Amino acid sequence: MIDVVEVHKRYKSGNRWVEALRGVSCHIERGRFAFIVGPSGSGKSTLLYLLGAVDRPTGGSIIVDGQDLLAMSESAQNGYRRDQVGFIFQSFNLISNLTALENVLVPFMPRGISPEARQRAIDLLTRVGLGDRLDHRPYQMSGGEQQRVAIARALVKRPILVLADEPTGELDSRTGDEIYTILRQLQESSDVTLVVVTHDRRFIRPNDLVLEIQDGQMISRNGHVPSPAHSAVATPG
Repeated sequence: MIDVVEVHKRYKSGNRWVEALRGVSCHIERGRFAFIVGPSGSGKSTLLYLLGAVDRPTGGSIIVDGQDLLAMSESAQNGYRRDQVGFIFQSFNLISNLTALENVLVPFMPRGISPEARQRAIDLLTRVGLGDRLDHRPYQMSGGEQQRVAIARALVKRPILVLADEPTGELDSRTGDEIYTILRQLQESSDVTLVVVTHDRRFIRPNDLVLEIQDGQMISRNGHVPSPAHSAVATPG
């Protein structure tokens, strides 16, 4: 599903160059629930946004479902983000003057909303426990409810990949547990590949793929340090 091979990301900050990623390699199989973990500033969010083609790597290659993201034109990358990738953010990123249902349907608005898409949005909101909140706006919902709307929005277009950046970072622990329960249920039922950046390891289960980054380098996969002979692509065992 995802092959990341010797990816580098370098950017300028003031008068100095920062190496956000330094030769990161990993493999994530289709349908996996994967976590990217590491200390603040380690490069884990940088890697997540490269997977979503929000930014381009300085070097290396990223192949998602047979597509070389670095070789894509800007137009092709826009289509990839629009049609194939769902994003879930820490701050929810809902539009304040839209209802829950309308927020879920935002990905379809530029091209028109079909009856089938509207029904799918209603079904997803019902599945995340918001079937009676379709007409509520963000200010009328709790943080956990807003994040449920964001999850439904990420999945409504039936993406091949969902990327979540600290999805429970602004929620209390109980609500965080509820959000991960919903994420796992939806991920398993749709067989989507879900990659989560988090600093909270208590949500990780034994069968999850865990990729640990430190100082811009992949230092372990499921607690095991990648051997030099297999550093190009670390495959889950």
